[in-house]
Amino acid sequence: MIVAGLVLLAVGLSDLVRQFAPRRRRWIVLAVVAIAFFVLSAGADAAPAALLGIGVASAWLAVSPADGSGRAGLWPAALLALIAAASVAVVGPRADTGPLGELWPNQTPLGAVPLDATVLVLGVLVFLLESANVIVRTALRIRPDAAADAASVPAAPAPAASAPAPAASAAAAPPVTAPLRGGRLIGPLERILVFALTLTGAYTLIAAVFAAKGIVRFPEISQDGEHGGRAEYFLVGSLVSWVTALAAAFLVWWAVR
Repeated sequence: MIVAGLVLLAVGLSDLVRQFAPRRRRWIVLAVVAIAFFVLSAGADAAPAALLGIGVASAWLAVSPADGSGRAGLWPAALLALIAAASVAVVGPRADTGPLGELWPNQTPLGAVPLDATVLVLGVLVFLLESANVIVRTALRIRPDAAADAASVPAAPAPAASAPAPAASAAAAPPVTAPLRGGRLIGPLERILVFALTLTGAYTLIAAVFAAKGIVRFPEISQDGEHGGRAEYFLVGSLVSWVTALAAAFLVWWAVR
């Protein structure tokens, strides 16, 4: 159980560092995070699992670019899921959890929560924040007709060189504002919500979340052209995101059971 949690936690932390750390100091931050990760894992008597997690995270960074343009496609995600599932199947709950296990509280508002189960849930949550975004971007880039959709969008006509734009109209033009990047925040929140609702058995609320997202996106999808690029983009991205959250919830449920 703790092996799967540490592997997912290492991958999730590496993606967060890659996304938010300054480019010049990224490797320094990664090294510091790796050292702290190993020390804390050793305190839980899980140093071999920490080394495995660091190795898997290094391979993940190498073959899964943040923009989803990796040549390996979704194979790294499939292999990562296989490693996590095999870890849960082979390594169950441990009796000796090291010094951290001795300091771990036996009573919480949720009852007795083992240290290994907490690490697994923490690893899954961190993984769903940014690593799942990498999986979604990869899935959107490997659509068979993605190139055809891009080619079907007509290019805007170039302005004539002999017709300069009037100064008055240029001055009256509204300022161009950058689009809100809410998807980077909405996606992780949506996955964590689906993950939590699945574990608590609130399947009706999950269906409501799926329906609400469809209703919010309906005006945009209804304006789609004959090629259906926006609708397919929405469906592929949403389904991959939801499947990732549901798979994470199943992994935790399987490990606890």
